[in-house]
Amino acid sequence: MQLQEILRDIPVLKSTADDTMEIREICYDSRQVKSGDLFIAIRGFDTDGHKYISSAVSNGAAAVICEEEPTVDVPYILVKDSRNALAITGRNFYHDPSAEMTVIAVTGTNGKTTTTYLLKHMIEEVTGAKVGLVGTNGNMIGDVTFSTERTTPESLDLQKLFREMADAGCTYAVMEVSSHSLVLSRVDGVHFHTGIFTNLTQDHLDFHKTMEEYARAKALLFRRCEHGWFNLDDDWSGVMRENASCSIKTYSVESAEADLIAKDPRYAADGVRFCVMYQNELQRVDLKIPGVFSVYNALGVIGAGLSVGFTLEQCCEAMNTATGVKGRMEVVPTDGDYTILIDYAHTPDALENVLKSLRAVTKGRIVALFGCGGDRDRTKRPIMGRIGAENADFCIITSDNPRTEDPEAIIQDILEGLKEDNLKYVPKEVIPDRVKAIQWAIDNHRDHDVIVLCGKGHEDYQIIGHEKHHLDEREVVAEHLERRKKL
Repeated sequence: MQLQEILRDIPVLKSTADDTMEIREICYDSRQVKSGDLFIAIRGFDTDGHKYISSAVSNGAAAVICEEEPTVDVPYILVKDSRNALAITGRNFYHDPSAEMTVIAVTGTNGKTTTTYLLKHMIEEVTGAKVGLVGTNGNMIGDVTFSTERTTPESLDLQKLFREMADAGCTYAVMEVSSHSLVLSRVDGVHFHTGIFTNLTQDHLDFHKTMEEYARAKALLFRRCEHGWFNLDDDWSGVMRENASCSIKTYSVESAEADLIAKDPRYAADGVRFCVMYQNELQRVDLKIPGVFSVYNALGVIGAGLSVGFTLEQCCEAMNTATGVKGRMEVVPTDGDYTILIDYAHTPDALENVLKSLRAVTKGRIVALFGCGGDRDRTKRPIMGRIGAENADFCIITSDNPRTEDPEAIIQDILEGLKEDNLKYVPKEVIPDRVKAIQWAIDNHRDHDVIVLCGKGHEDYQIIGHEKHHLDEREVVAEHLERRKKL
C-alpha cells in the first residue's frame, strides 16, 4: 500500500518521506521490522520506541513515524501523537475492517467478560451470524479461540484481528474495552455501534491515580458510540452519561426510572430468574449464571440487543439458553457434599458481589480464598481483606500474581483490612503458596461449604517475578482430589 493511503486522516507536522513509496507492513516493535516496513515509534511504560529507530532502520525500515526527529538518516513523518497514528494507520492499512461489522463494546470494572460472552451468544441465537470476540479470556473468530496477553490488544493488532474477523465472515464483533486502551488510543479509529457501561469500582489506580480520572477514561468510549447503555444503579453512571455524545439509555434492578428494568429477581445456586420490562412489554428470563451481577450483565446485553434491532422477546429467549463463562462462578467437581467455585474476582467490588451472592444460597460456610496482584494498586489490598472478613465465614489469604513484589508483603497489606476494630472475628489461614492453600481448603472443608477460589478465574498461570508459571486451579483441585482417593 502507498504511504499516502496509510497516512489518510493523520495530522502530519513534517514529512521527508515520498508519499508514493510502497509499504510492506507496519510495525511498532523494531525487532519485527523487515525491508520495506513502516516503523512507528511509540512511548511505552518501560521504554520509548524512539530509542529503537536506528535498530528499525538497520532491519530495513523504509520510513518512520515519530514524535521527534530521528538522529539517523531515514525518511520520517513527524506527528504529535504516534499512538493515535498507530491506530489510524492500522485502520487504513487493513481497510477499515470494523466498518464492515456491527461492533458492540463493553466497559466497566467488573462483568465485561461475561457480558461479551452473553452478547456473542445472543447474537448467534437471534441471527445465526458469525461473531468475533475480543477480551480477557481470549479472542474468538466464530468458535475458534486465540490466546491474548491483554484485555484490549494494541491498536495495530486489533485492526489486524478485525480484518481477520471480517474476512472470515463475521458480521458482528463484541469486545471488552479497558480504560487503558481508551487512554492509550488502542481503539482510535474503531466504529462502535453500541457501548455498555457495567459499573465502576476501585481498580487500576496505579495507572489512573484517582477514581475521577478512572471514570473519565471509561467515559471516552461513549464519545465513540452511536448508542450507549448505562447501569443506572452504579454511582458513576452520571459521570458516564455527562461525558457521552451518543444516544443514552439506562438499565436498572433498583430504579423504576430506567429504560430497561429487572423486576422480581429470584436468586438460586444454579442461576437467577427475573422479569424484564421495556416500554410496557414484559418478558421472563431464566439465566443459568448465579448472582445479582448476572442480572445486571443480562440487562446490558438485552439493551444492546434492542439497539441493534432485536425484539425484547428474542433477547430474553437467548438469555434463557446461555451458559456460564470459564472462570466466572465456575463450578469445579468435588469428592463430597461441598462446592468449589472459581471466579476472577480480583477487585473489592467483585469480591463483595461474589460473596454476597453466595450468602443467600449457601447452607454451610463460605470459604473465601484470595490474594492481590503485585505491582498494582496497593490501596485496594486492605479493602479486599475487610470485604473478605465481612462477607465470608472463613478466609484463606494467599498469593495471586505477586509479580516482582514479595508475596508475604502483599499478604500483610491484605491482613491490615482484617484488623479493623468494628469487624467481627473471622477465622483465617495464611498460606502464601497458592497451590498449598487450595489443597488446605479442600482438606479442611465441612459438609455444605462453598469454597470460592478468587482472583485467577480463567488464568492458567501465575506471574512470579517477570515469568509466567503454569497454574490451572482446575488441575490443582482435580489432582489433589485424586491423591485423596488413594489415601
